Amino acid sequence: QVQLVESGGGLVQAGGSLRLSCAASGRTFRLCTMGWFRQARGKEREFVAAINWSGANTYYADSVKGRFTISRDNAKNTVALQMNSLKSEDTAVYYCAAARSSTWYGAVSGYDYWGQGTQVTVSS
Repeated sequence: QVQLVESGGGLVQAGGSLRLSCAASGRTFRLCTMGWFRQARGKEREFVAAINWSGANTYYADSVKGRFTISRDNAKNTVALQMNSLKSEDTAVYYCAAARSSTWYGAVSGYDYWGQGTQVTVSS
């Protein structure tokens, strides 16, 4: 069992930066693929970024590639999402998720545990 709590969301102007953090509890965290997803109002939840258990492999949606960076610290049971050059279209609730398998890292269905989400609002 893994429990996830996100923090770091807020209101930022376009072009600005935010850093989201996800604190995890549970002994199996360091074995999990970790992902960030987002859901804008009226839209489906979509993949943003993922990182494998060791941190050696990272994956990004095309829409955030080059602007967002995912990282993890297994000693502290945390995963972070650094978001730079934010755009209004990045406005959404951002969710941290953990998967026991890395096979479907880009799919909502590939994850076993979810946080409650944190709101990110980018004003233009």
